[in-house]
Amino acid sequence: MSGLLAKSVGIPPARRAAARQPARLGRRRGMSLTLLVQSGIGGVLLGGIYGLLALGLSLSWGLLRLVNLSNFALAFLAAYLTYQFGSTFNLPAWLSLLLIVPLFFAVGLALHALFVAFRVSEFASMLVTFGITVLIESLIQWVWSADFRKYETSYAQESLRIGPFFIPALELTAFASALGLAASAWVLLHRTTLGKALRAAAYDGPAAAAFGINSAKLSYVLAGFCSASAAVAGIFIALTSTLAPSQIEAWIGVVFAVVIIGGLANPLGALAAGVLIGVSEALTMAIVNPAWSPLVAFSILIGLLLWKPRWV
Repeated sequence: MSGLLAKSVGIPPARRAAARQPARLGRRRGMSLTLLVQSGIGGVLLGGIYGLLALGLSLSWGLLRLVNLSNFALAFLAAYLTYQFGSTFNLPAWLSLLLIVPLFFAVGLALHALFVAFRVSEFASMLVTFGITVLIESLIQWVWSADFRKYETSYAQESLRIGPFFIPALELTAFASALGLAASAWVLLHRTTLGKALRAAAYDGPAAAAFGINSAKLSYVLAGFCSASAAVAGIFIALTSTLAPSQIEAWIGVVFAVVIIGGLANPLGALAAGVLIGVSEALTMAIVNPAWSPLVAFSILIGLLLWKPRWV
Protein backbone atom coordinates (compact mmCIF):
# COMPACT_ATOMS: atom_id res chain seq x y z
CA MET A 1 0.00 0.00 0.00
CA SER A 2 1.19 3.52 -0.74
CA GLY A 3 2.86 5.16 2.21
CA LEU A 4 0.47 8.09 2.04
CA LEU A 5 -2.63 5.95 2.18
CA ALA A 6 -1.50 3.26 4.59
CA LYS A 7 -3.98 2.75 7.42
CA SER A 8 -4.12 0.33 10.28
CA VAL A 9 -7.38 -1.11 8.96
CA GLY A 10 -6.73 -4.00 6.59
CA ILE A 11 -2.91 -3.93 6.91
CA PRO A 12 -1.24 -7.22 7.93
CA PRO A 13 0.40 -7.19 11.38
CA ALA A 14 3.90 -7.38 9.90
CA ARG A 15 3.27 -4.27 7.82
CA ARG A 16 1.91 -2.41 10.86
CA ALA A 17 5.03 -3.31 12.83
CA ALA A 18 7.23 -2.05 10.02
CA ALA A 19 5.26 1.21 9.90
CA ARG A 20 5.82 1.74 13.61
CA GLN A 21 9.59 1.38 13.35
CA PRO A 22 10.40 4.87 11.95
CA ALA A 23 8.28 6.48 14.67
CA ARG A 24 10.10 4.51 17.36
CA LEU A 25 13.49 5.43 15.92
CA GLY A 26 12.38 9.05 15.70
CA ARG A 27 11.42 9.10 19.38
CA ARG A 28 14.75 7.52 20.37
CA ARG A 29 16.99 9.82 18.32
CA GLY A 30 14.88 12.95 18.51
CA MET A 31 12.32 13.87 15.88
CA SER A 32 14.05 15.60 12.96
CA LEU A 33 12.56 18.60 11.21
CA THR A 34 13.05 16.88 7.84
CA LEU A 35 10.91 13.94 8.90
CA LEU A 36 8.18 16.24 10.20
CA VAL A 37 8.11 18.31 7.00
CA GLN A 38 8.12 15.20 4.81
CA SER A 39 5.25 13.79 6.84
CA GLY A 40 3.41 17.08 6.48
CA ILE A 41 3.86 17.00 2.70
CA GLY A 42 2.47 13.47 2.65
CA GLY A 43 -0.48 14.58 4.76
CA VAL A 44 -1.31 17.49 2.44
CA LEU A 45 -1.30 15.17 -0.57
CA LEU A 46 -3.42 12.62 1.27
CA GLY A 47 -5.82 15.46 2.04
CA GLY A 48 -6.29 15.85 -1.71
CA ILE A 49 -7.66 12.30 -1.94
CA TYR A 50 -9.93 13.01 1.06
CA GLY A 51 -11.11 16.21 -0.61
CA LEU A 52 -11.90 14.39 -3.86
CA LEU A 53 -13.93 11.76 -2.02
CA ALA A 54 -15.69 14.38 0.11
CA LEU A 55 -16.64 16.63 -2.82
CA GLY A 56 -19.53 14.53 -4.09
CA LEU A 57 -20.95 13.81 -0.65
CA SER A 58 -20.68 17.48 0.39
CA LEU A 59 -22.58 18.70 -2.68
CA SER A 60 -25.15 15.90 -2.60
CA TRP A 61 -25.88 16.39 1.10
CA GLY A 62 -25.84 20.18 0.99
CA LEU A 63 -27.78 20.81 -2.23
CA LEU A 64 -29.80 17.67 -2.92
CA ARG A 65 -30.47 16.79 0.74
CA LEU A 66 -29.28 13.24 0.03
CA VAL A 67 -26.59 11.66 2.23
CA ASN A 68 -25.15 9.57 -0.60
CA LEU A 69 -22.81 7.10 1.08
CA SER A 70 -22.67 5.08 -2.14
CA ASN A 71 -20.13 7.62 -3.45
CA PHE A 72 -17.46 5.70 -1.53
CA ALA A 73 -18.41 2.40 -3.13
CA LEU A 74 -18.56 4.05 -6.56
CA ALA A 75 -15.06 5.41 -6.02
CA PHE A 76 -13.72 1.94 -5.27
CA LEU A 77 -15.63 0.45 -8.19
CA ALA A 78 -13.94 3.04 -10.41
CA ALA A 79 -10.61 2.09 -8.83
CA TYR A 80 -11.12 -1.58 -9.64
CA LEU A 81 -12.20 -0.77 -13.20
CA THR A 82 -9.04 1.31 -13.61
CA TYR A 83 -7.01 -1.61 -12.30
CA GLN A 84 -8.78 -4.02 -14.68
CA PHE A 85 -8.40 -1.80 -17.74
CA GLY A 86 -4.73 -1.24 -16.98
CA SER A 87 -3.70 -4.76 -16.03
CA THR A 88 -5.79 -6.63 -18.62
CA PHE A 89 -6.07 -4.25 -21.60
CA ASN A 90 -2.98 -2.10 -20.90
CA LEU A 91 -5.04 1.07 -21.07
CA PRO A 92 -3.24 4.12 -19.63
CA ALA A 93 -4.90 5.80 -16.67
CA TRP A 94 -5.82 8.93 -18.64
CA LEU A 95 -7.73 6.83 -21.18
CA SER A 96 -9.46 4.94 -18.35
CA LEU A 97 -10.51 8.31 -16.96
CA LEU A 98 -12.10 9.28 -20.29
CA LEU A 99 -14.11 6.05 -20.25
CA ILE A 100 -14.99 5.79 -16.56
CA VAL A 101 -15.99 9.38 -15.73
CA PRO A 102 -18.83 9.61 -18.33
CA LEU A 103 -19.97 6.12 -17.33
CA PHE A 104 -20.21 7.11 -13.67
CA PHE A 105 -21.96 10.37 -14.59
CA ALA A 106 -24.66 8.18 -16.14
CA VAL A 107 -24.69 5.97 -13.03
CA GLY A 108 -25.27 9.07 -10.91
CA LEU A 109 -28.23 10.02 -13.10
CA ALA A 110 -29.70 6.52 -12.76
CA LEU A 111 -29.30 6.48 -8.97
CA HIS A 112 -30.88 9.92 -8.65
CA ALA A 113 -33.81 8.82 -10.81
CA LEU A 114 -34.28 5.93 -8.37
CA PHE A 115 -34.22 8.30 -5.38
CA VAL A 116 -36.73 10.63 -7.03
CA ALA A 117 -39.06 7.79 -8.08
CA PHE A 118 -39.25 6.45 -4.51
CA ARG A 119 -39.18 9.92 -2.90
CA VAL A 120 -36.22 9.06 -0.70
CA SER A 121 -35.92 11.51 2.19
CA GLU A 122 -32.69 12.89 3.66
CA PHE A 123 -32.65 10.44 6.57
CA ALA A 124 -33.75 7.48 4.45
CA SER A 125 -31.06 8.25 1.87
CA MET A 126 -28.37 7.36 4.40
CA LEU A 127 -29.88 3.91 4.89
CA VAL A 128 -30.64 3.34 1.20
CA THR A 129 -27.20 4.39 -0.03
CA PHE A 130 -25.50 2.35 2.68
CA GLY A 131 -27.39 -0.65 1.31
CA ILE A 132 -26.18 0.24 -2.19
CA THR A 133 -22.65 0.46 -0.80
CA VAL A 134 -22.92 -3.07 0.60
CA LEU A 135 -24.23 -4.34 -2.75
CA ILE A 136 -21.38 -2.72 -4.69
CA GLU A 137 -18.83 -4.05 -2.19
CA SER A 138 -20.26 -7.55 -2.64
CA LEU A 139 -20.10 -7.13 -6.41
CA ILE A 140 -16.45 -6.07 -6.20
CA GLN A 141 -15.62 -9.03 -3.98
CA TRP A 142 -17.46 -11.42 -6.30
CA VAL A 143 -15.66 -10.18 -9.42
CA TRP A 144 -12.19 -9.44 -8.07
CA SER A 145 -12.22 -11.48 -4.79
CA ALA A 146 -11.17 -10.15 -1.39
CA ASP A 147 -7.45 -10.36 -2.18
CA PHE A 148 -5.29 -7.25 -2.14
CA ARG A 149 -4.57 -5.93 -5.63
CA LYS A 150 -2.09 -3.33 -6.81
CA TYR A 151 -2.13 -1.49 -10.12
CA GLU A 152 1.54 -1.33 -11.10
CA THR A 153 2.63 1.43 -13.46
CA SER A 154 6.00 2.53 -14.77
CA TYR A 155 5.58 5.96 -13.19
CA ALA A 156 4.31 4.85 -9.77
CA GLN A 157 7.61 5.66 -8.04
CA GLU A 158 8.32 8.95 -9.79
CA SER A 159 8.71 11.96 -7.52
CA LEU A 160 9.92 15.53 -7.48
CA ARG A 161 12.84 16.40 -5.25
CA ILE A 162 13.03 19.78 -3.55
CA GLY A 163 16.12 19.85 -1.36
CA PRO A 164 15.82 16.94 1.09
CA PHE A 165 12.12 16.48 0.42
CA PHE A 166 10.37 14.20 -2.05
CA ILE A 167 6.93 14.85 -3.55
CA PRO A 168 5.36 11.78 -5.22
CA ALA A 169 4.18 12.73 -8.70
CA LEU A 170 0.94 10.72 -8.63
CA GLU A 171 -0.16 12.09 -5.27
CA LEU A 172 0.71 15.61 -6.42
CA THR A 173 -1.41 15.09 -9.54
CA ALA A 174 -4.28 13.86 -7.36
CA PHE A 175 -4.02 16.96 -5.18
CA ALA A 176 -3.94 19.25 -8.22
CA SER A 177 -7.04 17.51 -9.58
CA ALA A 178 -8.81 17.88 -6.24
CA LEU A 179 -7.93 21.57 -6.10
CA GLY A 180 -9.06 22.10 -9.68
CA LEU A 181 -12.39 20.33 -9.19
CA ALA A 182 -13.07 22.03 -5.85
CA ALA A 183 -12.24 25.49 -7.23
CA SER A 184 -14.32 24.89 -10.35
CA ALA A 185 -17.28 23.71 -8.27
CA TRP A 186 -16.98 26.75 -5.99
CA VAL A 187 -16.88 29.15 -8.94
CA LEU A 188 -19.84 27.36 -10.52
CA LEU A 189 -21.90 27.63 -7.34
CA HIS A 190 -21.06 31.22 -6.44
CA ARG A 191 -20.24 33.01 -9.70
CA THR A 192 -22.64 31.58 -12.28
CA THR A 193 -26.39 31.72 -12.83
CA LEU A 194 -26.54 27.93 -12.83
CA GLY A 195 -24.87 27.73 -9.43
CA LYS A 196 -27.11 30.39 -7.95
CA ALA A 197 -30.12 28.49 -9.26
CA LEU A 198 -28.84 25.29 -7.62
CA ARG A 199 -28.38 27.04 -4.27
CA ALA A 200 -31.78 28.73 -4.53
CA ALA A 201 -33.49 25.41 -5.27
CA ALA A 202 -31.75 23.80 -2.30
CA TYR A 203 -32.71 26.65 0.04
CA ASP A 204 -36.36 26.96 -1.01
CA GLY A 205 -37.52 24.74 -3.85
CA PRO A 206 -41.10 26.11 -4.21
CA ALA A 207 -39.90 29.71 -4.27
CA ALA A 208 -37.21 28.84 -6.82
CA ALA A 209 -39.81 27.10 -8.99
CA ALA A 210 -42.00 30.21 -8.84
CA PHE A 211 -39.14 32.13 -10.45
CA GLY A 212 -38.83 29.58 -13.27
CA ILE A 213 -35.98 27.47 -11.93
CA ASN A 214 -36.29 23.84 -12.99
CA SER A 215 -34.83 22.27 -9.87
CA ALA A 216 -35.55 18.73 -11.08
CA LYS A 217 -33.27 19.00 -14.11
CA LEU A 218 -30.58 20.77 -12.12
CA SER A 219 -30.63 18.05 -9.49
CA TYR A 220 -29.88 15.40 -12.12
CA VAL A 221 -26.89 17.34 -13.41
CA LEU A 222 -25.57 17.75 -9.89
CA ALA A 223 -26.08 14.06 -9.06
CA GLY A 224 -24.16 13.07 -12.18
CA PHE A 225 -21.31 15.43 -11.26
CA CYS A 226 -21.11 13.96 -7.74
CA SER A 227 -20.74 10.42 -9.09
CA ALA A 228 -18.22 11.57 -11.70
CA SER A 229 -16.08 13.22 -9.00
CA ALA A 230 -16.16 9.94 -7.06
CA ALA A 231 -14.88 8.20 -10.20
CA VAL A 232 -11.96 10.64 -10.43
CA ALA A 233 -11.11 9.91 -6.80
CA GLY A 234 -11.30 6.18 -7.51
CA ILE A 235 -8.85 6.42 -10.40
CA PHE A 236 -6.27 8.06 -8.15
CA ILE A 237 -6.93 5.53 -5.39
CA ALA A 238 -6.12 2.78 -7.90
CA LEU A 239 -2.88 4.52 -8.87
CA THR A 240 -1.66 5.28 -5.36
CA SER A 241 -2.80 2.47 -3.08
CA THR A 242 -3.45 -1.23 -2.76
CA LEU A 243 -7.08 -2.21 -3.28
CA ALA A 244 -9.31 -4.40 -1.13
CA PRO A 245 -13.13 -4.35 -0.91
CA SER A 246 -13.05 -4.09 2.88
CA GLN A 247 -11.32 -0.71 2.66
CA ILE A 248 -14.56 1.01 1.63
CA GLU A 249 -15.82 1.15 5.23
CA ALA A 250 -12.42 2.37 6.43
CA TRP A 251 -12.78 5.51 4.29
CA ILE A 252 -16.39 6.31 5.15
CA GLY A 253 -15.78 7.53 8.71
CA VAL A 254 -12.83 9.77 7.84
CA VAL A 255 -14.43 11.37 4.78
CA PHE A 256 -17.73 11.78 6.64
CA ALA A 257 -15.85 13.84 9.22
CA VAL A 258 -14.16 15.81 6.43
CA VAL A 259 -17.56 16.76 4.98
CA ILE A 260 -18.95 17.90 8.33
CA ILE A 261 -15.83 19.90 9.24
CA GLY A 262 -15.58 21.47 5.78
CA GLY A 263 -19.27 22.36 5.64
CA LEU A 264 -22.06 21.12 3.40
CA ALA A 265 -22.02 22.32 -0.23
CA ASN A 266 -18.60 23.89 0.38
CA PRO A 267 -16.09 22.36 -2.11
CA LEU A 268 -13.09 24.38 -0.95
CA GLY A 269 -14.03 23.77 2.69
CA ALA A 270 -14.06 20.02 2.06
CA LEU A 271 -10.59 20.17 0.53
CA ALA A 272 -9.27 22.30 3.40
CA ALA A 273 -10.76 19.89 5.95
CA GLY A 274 -9.23 16.99 4.05
CA VAL A 275 -5.80 18.60 4.23
CA LEU A 276 -6.26 19.33 7.95
CA ILE A 277 -7.09 15.70 8.70
CA GLY A 278 -4.47 14.33 6.30
CA VAL A 279 -1.67 16.36 7.88
CA SER A 280 -2.87 15.49 11.39
CA GLU A 281 -2.92 11.78 10.55
CA ALA A 282 0.52 11.90 8.95
CA LEU A 283 2.09 13.70 11.91
CA THR A 284 0.38 11.33 14.33
CA MET A 285 1.85 8.35 12.48
CA ALA A 286 5.32 9.92 12.46
CA ILE A 287 5.42 11.22 16.03
CA VAL A 288 3.16 8.96 18.08
CA ASN A 289 2.08 5.65 16.55
CA PRO A 290 0.50 4.61 13.21
CA ALA A 291 -2.24 2.74 15.10
CA TRP A 292 -3.55 6.07 16.43
CA SER A 293 -4.17 7.66 13.01
CA PRO A 294 -7.78 6.35 12.63
CA LEU A 295 -8.70 8.32 15.77
CA VAL A 296 -7.54 11.65 14.39
CA ALA A 297 -10.51 12.61 12.19
CA PHE A 298 -13.19 12.22 14.85
CA SER A 299 -10.94 13.67 17.54
CA ILE A 300 -10.70 16.85 15.46
CA LEU A 301 -14.45 16.80 14.82
CA ILE A 302 -15.27 16.37 18.53
CA GLY A 303 -12.77 19.08 19.44
CA LEU A 304 -14.39 21.54 17.02
CA LEU A 305 -17.85 20.69 18.33
CA LEU A 306 -16.73 21.36 21.91
CA TRP A 307 -14.79 24.51 21.07
CA LYS A 308 -17.20 26.13 18.61
CA PRO A 309 -20.39 24.14 17.94
CA ARG A 310 -21.51 26.47 15.14
CA TRP A 311 -18.26 25.81 13.28
CA VAL A 312 -19.64 22.55 11.85
